[in-house]
Amino acid sequence: MPAAPERRPPSADGRPATAVVLGGSVAGLLAARALAPFARVTVVERDALPAGPGPRRGVPQARHAHQLWSGGAHALEDLVPGTVDRLRAAGAHRQPVTTNMVVLSPYGWYRRWDESHFMLLCTRDLLEATLRAQVLADGRIELLDRTEVLSLDGTRTAVDGVRVRTRDGAERTLRAGLVVDATGRASRTPRWLADAGLPAPQRREVDTGLVYASRLYRAPEGARDGFPVVNVQQDPRTGGPGRGGVLLPVEDGRWLVTLFGTAGGEPPSDTAGFERYAREELRHPLIADLLGAAVPETEVSLTRATGNRRLFYERMRAWPENLVVVGDALAALNPVYGHGMSVAAQGAAALRATVRRHGWGTPGLAGRAQRAVARPVGAAWDLALGQDVFYPGPTHDGPSARDRWTAAYVGRLMHTATGNGRVARRVTDVTSLERGPAVLLSPRVLVAALAGPLKPALTDPPLTAEERKAAGLT
Repeated sequence: MPAAPERRPPSADGRPATAVVLGGSVAGLLAARALAPFARVTVVERDALPAGPGPRRGVPQARHAHQLWSGGAHALEDLVPGTVDRLRAAGAHRQPVTTNMVVLSPYGWYRRWDESHFMLLCTRDLLEATLRAQVLADGRIELLDRTEVLSLDGTRTAVDGVRVRTRDGAERTLRAGLVVDATGRASRTPRWLADAGLPAPQRREVDTGLVYASRLYRAPEGARDGFPVVNVQQDPRTGGPGRGGVLLPVEDGRWLVTLFGTAGGEPPSDTAGFERYAREELRHPLIADLLGAAVPETEVSLTRATGNRRLFYERMRAWPENLVVVGDALAALNPVYGHGMSVAAQGAAALRATVRRHGWGTPGLAGRAQRAVARPVGAAWDLALGQDVFYPGPTHDGPSARDRWTAAYVGRLMHTATGNGRVARRVTDVTSLERGPAVLLSPRVLVAALAGPLKPALTDPPLTAEERKAAGLT
């Protein structure tokens, strides 16, 4: 029996309830869908959005590796049913974790244990276009692209609209019972709050100076379907720059290869230097070996804006009604860990649940929603900082005592996971964002971490003979 539609209460002046979402990327699209059962939603986007998969100026990071962990995929599917099937039909890969992963951790090669979770792999262009088509097909959602956000309207106690400049240069105000800021790292909410006379939110930044360099390759014919993820992780314990790389199978028989290095160990932007870096600078030359039989399809794309930055809006004593901040505008994460889109999906699901529970327009709704969307950030934030604070120079005061304790325990877990399938599953419970970090503190996990790995360390990458042959390694 189909679920009853959500009731849309009128706004205070008797007109239909309305919401405005600032930003038409993944976080904004999902927020719009989350609010559509309760209000008419307008999505305001500065860029001209392409009809299908394609680049756009506002998402320069789209050229790099992206993944949707299963925790995020479940949230996305709940918000926009059918999207996962459409992505897979378009060529996205469903990769079992850790069965179809070849990963060199700082503590050695992980074994390929039975499936615990999964990740969806495709280019960001394909994912965003597929999601956009689904969301904008909803008659409750309207898009204003090529439209610039100028300011919020309202007072220090409540936001009631957004001032915009449309594609024809005209300025207008969009009235709204709820405004959602999903404008990413460029968010101007801190300035808007200051202009309204509100105190600055608490914030923390941890920036390793990481540089991302990516290139698409045509995979060898035998390695275009079912080939594993290959990940050579950086090691934060060396005291020097971290260097790593990842090879992701994506749609159309291609591999998306991203190399990354922190300050002092940055990858180059030229094509010859890209493959030289993969061979000489990473902790193992496996990715470079695999590229030997692959055919490059693009030049190298390079991005530098990769620092971790979190604004703790949920801790502010005074928060204006009718404003919620989501996605990278709330917490921008080092992309090397692949959690940004999954956190955005879980945050949108939390937004919908909060409005459903408390009702549209109820006093204090925005504050409750802000606290709710901040919760999914916690695990991803701790995972990123647990490594990044130990590189040279990411913070002014270095890692805190809590950072050091957390990193020591997580390091012990990672070491144990190389040879203990039960601990590996608990770790992937958290990295996939399906369960919270508390599962890593259960008595059984604590005892297992103390005992260490049950199996000896692997000396070589755990590729099968068939995979080696398909990739041209034998």
